[in-house]
Amino acid sequence: MTTAELIGGDPGWLITVKALLVFIFCVVLTLLSVWGERRLVGRMQQRPGPNRVGPFGLIQALADGVKLALKEDIIPAAADKIVFILAPIISATACFMSFAVIPISGPVTLFGHKTAMQLTDLPIGVLYVLAIASVGVYGIILAGWSSGSTYPLLGGLRSSAQVISYEIAMGLSLVAVFIYAGSMSTSDIVAAQSSTWYAIVLFPSFVIYAISMVGETNRAPFDLAEAEGELVGGFHTEYSSLKFALFFLAEYVNIIAVSALATTLFLGGYHAPPFLGFTENWLGGWFTAIWFFSKVLVFFFVFVWLRGTLPRLRYDQFMQFGWKILIPVSIVWILVVATLRVLSLQGAPRLVVVAFASAVVLLVMLVNIGFDSAKKKKMASIIDDAPAPSFAVPELPMNISSINVSAPNKGVDRG
Repeated sequence: MTTAELIGGDPGWLITVKALLVFIFCVVLTLLSVWGERRLVGRMQQRPGPNRVGPFGLIQALADGVKLALKEDIIPAAADKIVFILAPIISATACFMSFAVIPISGPVTLFGHKTAMQLTDLPIGVLYVLAIASVGVYGIILAGWSSGSTYPLLGGLRSSAQVISYEIAMGLSLVAVFIYAGSMSTSDIVAAQSSTWYAIVLFPSFVIYAISMVGETNRAPFDLAEAEGELVGGFHTEYSSLKFALFFLAEYVNIIAVSALATTLFLGGYHAPPFLGFTENWLGGWFTAIWFFSKVLVFFFVFVWLRGTLPRLRYDQFMQFGWKILIPVSIVWILVVATLRVLSLQGAPRLVVVAFASAVVLLVMLVNIGFDSAKKKKMASIIDDAPAPSFAVPELPMNISSINVSAPNKGVDRG
């Protein structure tokens, strides 16, 4: 029985219960994610992180939420009040809607009914997630515009350009998955990875998606929409109290959503690693949900690792990387995957497939070498053609002969 047939017979009350469970999971994971990120970044920066409220500071995120709820809610006089209030609601709602098609577990028994932890199974489930993610940016743009202030407006405009750039690369990275799985349904894609994960078979697509999802979530080093050093917080500068808390919630739920989608498309979803498949039957099938959330937490750790390690990119570097590198590489990779898929489906000899793949690898290496050499020649020509400065220039350290001062001078009485 397929997942669509399994959840197709769910009564209305069971769908409501599953939706409530997914919502609770997302909220709890958000609270734990805030605490985990602050602890991890604190460890990376050699400081303790939150450790006062509750054991190991576990209730710190909950305390911050209560503090935000009790703060004064200020709306600027120049703001469009209706849009100003609707913007954070749009951002938070769109993030939760993405989980409607994510398969969190395999077949389980819930209140005496055999079902799966998935609300619905659409034939175009992945396109639904991408569409919802695109709607979420409207909350950011409207928040910046409705604030009636310059810096939030600039943050909203930056976010629109950012999403346009990285939504295209993200969508193109998923085309190879659709070609191999033969479906856009999330449950079918998970079922197609029962033997081998697509993170191995389609590794370039996995890398492109991993980079794109960081840009999609406005996280460092791609957090240009809320660059504190340039835009004083970005699109949510004028927000306070619960409205700011909704943006905060939307950011972390969005991180969990893109991590869950990456787990579904590239890491086998709720399936255990191939050598641990026997664990999927533990706890009546509920152990598959543990595997799913374990993979999601691995992606979350990578998000935190990037934030604590890499500096923010300049805006021109960020846009150039998206349009001139990620998108062209995605298009070329789609052509390669489509050719390999056609060869395999037509029963081409393995030697032909290996020869084609080797030719592609060799061509990529030659292009990379040619690009590097052209770049070095260009830099050398710029240096050679530069006019001599009109002021004194000191000698470079490598042009000055070193003096050994450690050896004792002969003839000097040290007694």
